[in-house]
Amino acid sequence: MIKLRKSAEIFEKIMSYIFTLCGLLAVIFVLVITLFLIISGIPAVCEIGITDFLFGTKWAATADPPAYGILPFILTSLYGTLAAILIGVPPAIMCAVFIAEMPNKGVASTVRTAVDLLSGIPSVVYGLIGMIIIVPCVREVFNLPDGANLFSAIIVLAVMILPSVISVSETALRAVPKEYKEASLALGAGKTETIFKVTLPAAKSGILTAVILGVGRAIGEAMAVMMVSGNVGNMPKLFSSVRFLTTAVASEMSYASAGLHREALFSIALVLFIFIMIINLVLNLIVKRGGRNE
Repeated sequence: MIKLRKSAEIFEKIMSYIFTLCGLLAVIFVLVITLFLIISGIPAVCEIGITDFLFGTKWAATADPPAYGILPFILTSLYGTLAAILIGVPPAIMCAVFIAEMPNKGVASTVRTAVDLLSGIPSVVYGLIGMIIIVPCVREVFNLPDGANLFSAIIVLAVMILPSVISVSETALRAVPKEYKEASLALGAGKTETIFKVTLPAAKSGILTAVILGVGRAIGEAMAVMMVSGNVGNMPKLFSSVRFLTTAVASEMSYASAGLHREALFSIALVLFIFIMIINLVLNLIVKRGGRNE
């Protein structure tokens, strides 16, 4: 027995060290990525000028003289992400409510399986479907010369964020104690009223976490939006071809020559990284405050 106890203690210590090491590795990876982006991106910002870089409206890296203004990319990413969240989050939450509260477990399981399959579809497939279906439909419905624009990109992004938002929201809804629902129903509230006035407010922290994941997915997407947005560095308009921060890096990195052009692309990646960090910090603060208020 003593030997078994000592072996168990040794095993626990070893596993504790492994868990600690894995946690430290995650922190180290974030720090390494952050330092790499700072070291690679700051020189271009200093040479171009932070005002010309962040607030310049023209990007022409191969022109003579070149221009490195990324304001159109920034606004396009912000508008596209915000619109995709506004369009995609409400139906995602309603779908999560349907799965979590549906009395017919067979139907709920089928819907959940479809959501899981949706999350496993590669980004390029979303882009391909957008090119074949969404872009022609937008062109025909709105009588446009080209359907590859910001509106098409927003639709694709709204669909792409659905699986992550649905899955996390469903988990949060299932975590709500049954006593909350039973008490509400016992007081005479209907099922729908209980969902909107009891279940959803009780799960708001988890739902906000789902929204954070959706924001990260939308603002960090490159391949799909490149295929449906037109990939032109215009100031963002709903039915004009645009370019996102991610697509600017992905589309030009392959042929960018060593020098200011390549460094400017690293600077775009640094700006995108900073935006994602700020958005995550703000939303996490909202989640923590919501949890304290509860």
